[in-house]
Amino acid sequence: MTEEPSKTEAADAVDKPRKALTPEAQRALAEAEARRKLYREAEAAAPKEIGGRGGKEPGRYGDWEVKGLATDF
Repeated sequence: MTEEPSKTEAADAVDKPRKALTPEAQRALAEAEARRKLYREAEAAAPKEIGGRGGKEPGRYGDWEVKGLATDF
């Protein structure tokens, strides 16, 4: 059985004229990808938390609430 491409894949397959990125924009995208790569490597190297609150790191994302209650420590 052959899978059909999703609507987004079909839309992406259509050649759309794209605006050329400036050298500054290309450099910013490359720097952002490098930061993401370093963050993912550090996150993978960190020990897995057992019994933690789950979700993203609150210090990084500013999410200091659990089940609708604000927490602070």
